[in-house]
Amino acid sequence: MADSLLLFAAGLGVIVAVTLLAPRLKAPAPILLAVAGLLVAEFTPLRRVSIDPDLILIGFLPPLLYADAFHTSWMDFRRWLRPILMLAIGLVALTILAVGWAAHLLLPELPLAACFLLGAIVSPTDTVAVHSVLQRLRVPRRMFAILGGESLVNDATGLVGVQLALAVVLSGVFDAGAVAASFAKVAGLGVVIGVGVGVLFTLANKWVRDTQALFALSLLSPYLAFLIAHHLAASGVLAVVVTGFVVAWRIHLVESKSRVELYSSWNLLTYVLNGFCFVYIGLEAPWLIRELASDGDWHVLVAGLVLAGVCVAARFVWCFPGAYVPLVLSPSLREHEGGYPPWRNVTLVSWCGVRGAVSLAAALALPSLLEDGEPFAGRTTIVACTMVIILVTLVVQGLTLLPLVRVLGIREDAYAELELTAAREKILAAGIARLDAYCSETSCPIAVYRFRTAMTDELAALTATDAAQRKEASERVAVSQEVRRAVHAAQETVLLSLRDRGAIHDVAYIELQLELDRAQDDGKR
Repeated sequence: MADSLLLFAAGLGVIVAVTLLAPRLKAPAPILLAVAGLLVAEFTPLRRVSIDPDLILIGFLPPLLYADAFHTSWMDFRRWLRPILMLAIGLVALTILAVGWAAHLLLPELPLAACFLLGAIVSPTDTVAVHSVLQRLRVPRRMFAILGGESLVNDATGLVGVQLALAVVLSGVFDAGAVAASFAKVAGLGVVIGVGVGVLFTLANKWVRDTQALFALSLLSPYLAFLIAHHLAASGVLAVVVTGFVVAWRIHLVESKSRVELYSSWNLLTYVLNGFCFVYIGLEAPWLIRELASDGDWHVLVAGLVLAGVCVAARFVWCFPGAYVPLVLSPSLREHEGGYPPWRNVTLVSWCGVRGAVSLAAALALPSLLEDGEPFAGRTTIVACTMVIILVTLVVQGLTLLPLVRVLGIREDAYAELELTAAREKILAAGIARLDAYCSETSCPIAVYRFRTAMTDELAALTATDAAQRKEASERVAVSQEVRRAVHAAQETVLLSLRDRGAIHDVAYIELQLELDRAQDDGKR
């Protein structure tokens, strides 16, 4: 108990220190967290505490995936579904094959099925690391949607691959047809479960008005989706992601005050969980390296370095033809996806192959015994290679992403900002129209006139060419709570209509909705 508490306190301390230092060091927080965890394990008297891998796979993963689904645009996901699935399914399959055959050549003592199991474990990219790096880079919307969608879905495909490969290792029987059918069943059933659970909690959000109860429900939903999927032998990851998509699409059913508090609470929760995931990587690394060193298995570390290179190379080999060949063959597909992606963007996507805590937890969760009771001789080798691949991709690729963006000259496209600006203009226009109607329906206090003037000036601040006029317009705000509620409702209606018509994507919708909610709460004070 004392050791576990000390480990927990050390993890929190590392998270706080890295949060304060990351902006000054200008490095991605996930990388610094892993390095800090490694330093703590190596240079402090902290004893090794066995961390249950299920803590990551079952305790941390469902809420993290659920939160990421809220920050992923379903509209963008549908538009760029082909490249997302190309990476989340096709690249995962290629990585399993490439790493499996390479491991078979480098580690002949490892059974072939175990080699492919290793490939499945390291096939998914890390959702947390990818999102953390991309948010700092502010890459074009198309690239963000594809990489974010990939990192969400390939956790599911990779873990299903681990499940199927492990079954082959334990039983010693491989049937390609049965494996394909099992994959389709696991994935399809996971999607169905996600839709069902998402609809259930959407209805709950419609009727529950207590913020604390809503937070408990929002925390229950990913765990319930994961639990049902696990019980029915389906993909828990896909079930959680789809649940998140469904609930996020109907988030307008939650009251404005509760929305603001829920998002704030979830941001804090995911901040802590994400931090522990990467500290966990750093804490485990020294112990695994020491075990190999004591056994004299240095060739395993060398093999891990080579396999990390195989993972990187496989991504480049897959991404470039996959990005262009289908678009060359199909003009309609090319038009749907917005034309050919710039080669610079494809290069960056090819370099975003960071692995993380999910792969390590999957490796550590491997059983020690086979079905016949014999020891799983290759388990230590698989875990060690997984750790090396994680560290190499996390440190090398994570630290070089920002310089690569600068070298390639990649910038955030202006379309997203123009979309937000156009939506804000329509929201302000709707508020002004509601104020005009309000003044014709009832007596019009002076505060209404001031509020209308302020909103008119806010609209002018987006369109006026004179800087002084924009500054003056942005400084006026005053209105009664009653009028604010009427205006808020009118603006919510217009904003929801914009999203439903596809005029703005759903992540921008949530951003603007929270802006309205915060403004409404400020008006009540």
